[in-house]
Amino acid sequence: MLITCPYCGPRDVIEFTYQGDGNRERPQPASQDLDAWNAYVYDRLNPAGDHNEIWQHSGSCRAHLRVVRNTLTHEISSVAFTRGDHKVAARHKAEGKS
Repeated sequence: MLITCPYCGPRDVIEFTYQGDGNRERPQPASQDLDAWNAYVYDRLNPAGDHNEIWQHSGSCRAHLRVVRNTLTHEISSVAFTRGDHKVAARHKAEGKS
């Protein structure tokens, strides 16, 4: 499976680390709601079809990426930086790092 890093280009999945479901919302850190924390930690959906995921390009630029991947075919329909990681990648590119 190839993932196209917006900074580094197409790379083999071996360079990436799966970080989890891209749709989950974490409870507030100070929350005492044990049911909310239990659901966040243990409840998982197993969708068939397109799924939002977070991956880190751990083998190169270390950027965190939001990937939409079909769980049946493993086809990747989109890849984008999460949050402000594009600024880090732009700085690395300017400094000649990969």
